[in-house]
Amino acid sequence: MLLALITMAGSCKKNVQPELPGDSADSAKVKLLPPPDNKIYHAAFPDFGGTEDVVTSGRIKEFETLAGKDIVWAYFSNNWLPETGGIVFPRQAVQVIHSQGKVPFIRMMPRSNFDEGGPDPIYTMQKIISGDFDVELKRWALEAKHTPFPLLVEFGTEVNGDWFPWNGTYNGGDSKTEYGMPSKYDGMERFRDAYRHIIKLFRNVGVRNITWFYHCDVYSSPETEWNTKAGYYPGDDYIDWIGVSVYGLQEPEGDWREFEETLSGEWEKILKISPGGKPIAILEWGTIDNNLGQKPQWILNAVNSIKPGGKFFPEIKAISYWNENFGDTRLRIDSSPESLAAYKQAVSDEVFVSDAVFSK
Repeated sequence: MLLALITMAGSCKKNVQPELPGDSADSAKVKLLPPPDNKIYHAAFPDFGGTEDVVTSGRIKEFETLAGKDIVWAYFSNNWLPETGGIVFPRQAVQVIHSQGKVPFIRMMPRSNFDEGGPDPIYTMQKIISGDFDVELKRWALEAKHTPFPLLVEFGTEVNGDWFPWNGTYNGGDSKTEYGMPSKYDGMERFRDAYRHIIKLFRNVGVRNITWFYHCDVYSSPETEWNTKAGYYPGDDYIDWIGVSVYGLQEPEGDWREFEETLSGEWEKILKISPGGKPIAILEWGTIDNNLGQKPQWILNAVNSIKPGGKFFPEIKAISYWNENFGDTRLRIDSSPESLAAYKQAVSDEVFVSDAVFSK
């Protein structure tokens, strides 16, 4: 039987996931639970490159060494690029992460290129709903099914942001007449049904070792009634966790905003996404060093708002830092000695834990 709490000893494999007994198709459902005793998971995207899929053990180890604390999961993108095979299960990346004792967290990214500001030429939500990619998705699902340890998966990261082609802007926008129920906006409804279609397909082939996340951005872009965080949600019958991206300043020019200020304005909307109150994870967070040196305090303030005594405690059950530099955007925790020291101090609190808890 799968132990509920993983407390294996060791160094980099301290929080190693359990192997599932035999064929996972014959096992009961395995889901990631919130940590006990109002603790909070510590996790990260540990700088897997600009394509978000250069998964190596060295990058995981580097982040943990810098942070002074292990991570529960390593977060990476599964891009559906034609030059890398399209819809292909990321077997090697998953094995690398598992070998380091971390839970693989896969972002299913239905994009055939990295262009922004328009629909994808191949992977539209309607084509997914219509079953155009069922053969590839079933193959992906079967590989996941026969992976003998738990996986975390999300589809369509930050769906309410028009920087991604799965956003409602490119899949129906403000129309209500071209798809589905006349009372709902087509763009949001298509994404909801595409995600449901994928989860149903996975269930039909017996996949039981996946915890499903719904991931939105704290802000909707555009800010309209046909592009809301709740409008895309597949429903509590399909989703296990709610995930949110909350960033501070990301460009050298811009207005400085504290984490708590940013999240507070949208907090009630986030709480209402799941009628049943699914656990909430901050799946991406971070900010850059500005000329005033405010990043260290931003990190400390953000963590203080999440842990005991903070505004968002105990609803937030996990934080996953986006550790990457690109261009002038230096989000990494070691973007300055002071920022690194602040991060290490913040996550050293015993409320942040590195051991995954699963149920059966």
